[in-house]
Amino acid sequence: MKQRVITAVIALILFIPVIFIGGVTLDIVAMLLGAIAMSELLIMRKKLLISFEAIVSMLAVMVEIAPNRWFNGLPDQLNKAYVVYFFIILMLLHTVWSRNRFSFDDAGVLTLGIFYIGMGFNYFTAARGVNVEMLLYLMFIVWTTDSGAYMVGRKLGKHKVTPISPNKTWEGCVGGSVIGVVIATAFALALQVGYQNWLSMLVITIILSIVGQFGDLVESALKRYYGVKDSGKILPGHGGILDRFDSMLLVFPIAHLFGLF
Repeated sequence: MKQRVITAVIALILFIPVIFIGGVTLDIVAMLLGAIAMSELLIMRKKLLISFEAIVSMLAVMVEIAPNRWFNGLPDQLNKAYVVYFFIILMLLHTVWSRNRFSFDDAGVLTLGIFYIGMGFNYFTAARGVNVEMLLYLMFIVWTTDSGAYMVGRKLGKHKVTPISPNKTWEGCVGGSVIGVVIATAFALALQVGYQNWLSMLVITIILSIVGQFGDLVESALKRYYGVKDSGKILPGHGGILDRFDSMLLVFPIAHLFGLF
């Protein structure tokens, strides 16, 4: 627990200023975090980080995260989506010249990872593009829901949600969402984040709190499939980047779907 707290404090000291600075600084940090998250997926898949597929997939995820404005100078035929598609084609061609040592299944896993990780971090930076309050509102949903679920689950948890994540209980999930929704909605209304209709923000916050918990379960299923406890070791006591951003990778794209940014 001590190591976990120390890591959290150091991470916040480094990360919070980047959030407030925003702009290109946050874009670059998000791209690096995405590349690290992709490297964790590659390691779980037992792929060398210096392999052709590793380099291509990490470049692809960084392109997916990069702001659209960075590609404005390219010809219309070479928009960001096509650049990512080009990297995916390279991986498919690699299945040929590697004689299936790198298989179609491998290419499929990495392609899914590119969009799963890339779009999550892309909308993360897009939320900051609105203002810092929008980004903090969405992060508060995840943080307070997760913390609330942990506290309520430890005290009252009895009924398991799924074998995929044996420590999660229905009591913790419900309690976490109640705590997260109350705090995040109050934050949004106090700082005038999103829609000014309180009922709309309440409903959206409830949905995003639930989505965040599904994001955590998705990553738990991924780790269970590959037989690992944590996605990585870069954050002592917390695991990897995927472990810390799993909920946000789903929350931010869904927040965009609701028109918050």
